[in-house]
Amino acid sequence: MTRKRLAIIGNGMAAGRLLDELVRRGAQTRFDIAVYGEETHGCYNRILLGRIIGGGSADDITLKSLDWYASCGVTFHAGTMIARLDAASRQLITEQGESHPYDVAIFATGSRAIVPPLDGLRKADGKPKPGAFVFRTIDDCERIRAAALPGTSAVVLGGGLLGLEAAKALGDLGLHVTVVHLADTLMNLQVDALGGRFLKDAVERTGIFVRTGVAATGLLGDDRVTGVVLKSGEVLNADMVVLACGVRPRIEAAQASDIPIKSGIVVNDLLATAVPGVFAVGECAEHDGKVYGIVPPIWEQCGVLADILTGANPQARYRGSKLYTRLKVAGVEVASMGVIEPASDSDEVIQVIEDRRGIYRKLIVRDGKLSGALVVGESESAPSLARWFDRGDPLPINRLDVFCSPDVSTAAADPEICNCHHVNHSTLVDAIRDGCTSLPQLSAATQAGTGCGSCRGVMARLLAKISPRQPEPILNGKGH
Repeated sequence: MTRKRLAIIGNGMAAGRLLDELVRRGAQTRFDIAVYGEETHGCYNRILLGRIIGGGSADDITLKSLDWYASCGVTFHAGTMIARLDAASRQLITEQGESHPYDVAIFATGSRAIVPPLDGLRKADGKPKPGAFVFRTIDDCERIRAAALPGTSAVVLGGGLLGLEAAKALGDLGLHVTVVHLADTLMNLQVDALGGRFLKDAVERTGIFVRTGVAATGLLGDDRVTGVVLKSGEVLNADMVVLACGVRPRIEAAQASDIPIKSGIVVNDLLATAVPGVFAVGECAEHDGKVYGIVPPIWEQCGVLADILTGANPQARYRGSKLYTRLKVAGVEVASMGVIEPASDSDEVIQVIEDRRGIYRKLIVRDGKLSGALVVGESESAPSLARWFDRGDPLPINRLDVFCSPDVSTAAADPEICNCHHVNHSTLVDAIRDGCTSLPQLSAATQAGTGCGSCRGVMARLLAKISPRQPEPILNGKGH
């Protein structure tokens, strides 16, 4: 059988996961696989970029080394940006005008950082003024790390996940850090107003200053950044400014290829675009009016597309995903699933507030089932809540029993530690007993810790407990 040419445009987390799913299904027997990545690095975990600011290396967050591609029969075109594709001739056209043939093309271009139109941001040549940094890539973070001097001041614009991670990393380096967030609530896409208050309090306890409901309008400084101007006219002195103002789907190459787009590249249940032989997955793809920016839905998309392309399950279809996020944000545990606000008067809302412990829990119950939940400040209840959410089982009449009653199910006896890759406690224990003595080895053996990274603390504790000969693994240079 003549192998077809399968081109993956992009080399981010979605592309990396898709490669895993394809290789697992033996796609190399059907396809010559080529990956086109704008960056020169192998695929890496963008969620863990803060570790680079903290002094880590690219290897610490790399998911696929350059050797991996060759060992799996995948051609990696590093530093190659695809400008468009010509569907009639089935050619990919690079920014330099080079052509690469394909039979099947997959857009996995992810998102790009939003850079607000701040006065004084750019020099005359259009480049950011020295001291102003976008927070999106390994190279960005290495530049931030080089400029971060203890005792100086930094302002981080954006209080989402990446902004808070950048702020925590800079604070750990000894900088005076202020987070400026336009919305009234930190991580407003994942938490409600009260959860945001608990998150803000926890972040401020680490020494970071937080300003919410505040807009920045410009940067001061002639030759380099010296401050940030707020809409109120107030000025925050700053030796450096980090822009973490959110992301937008990267759709420019698809748009230039006359592929239908809305917010993202429009796909159906096969993850196919309207152009024959062209698909899209990840943050650049829009399915049923939704663009997903978290790990679990993207992993689901990659599994479905790999099933379809390899013939492992031609009937596989992507029907959308339940939203579930579990993260450790600037050292604070946060879990969010489903809806976080009631949609009607018939929805039940249960809130449990522990001010002194800094813990906030919220349930949204619809028709007797868990429609959504939010937890800030602890992680122990998140797995149990996720099981109620996923299964859709009727909740106990006393709703608080989901927190207080012991769950004797098989799932509780062997809890899922890594939600991104569905890795259970027993799998990690077996891998450690089979010889894994470090986090990189344990991640390589099980894939745990290579998604959002929130499970790496539990993995470290298991390693220290089961393999006592080894020192506790170092995470982010500080143990967790």
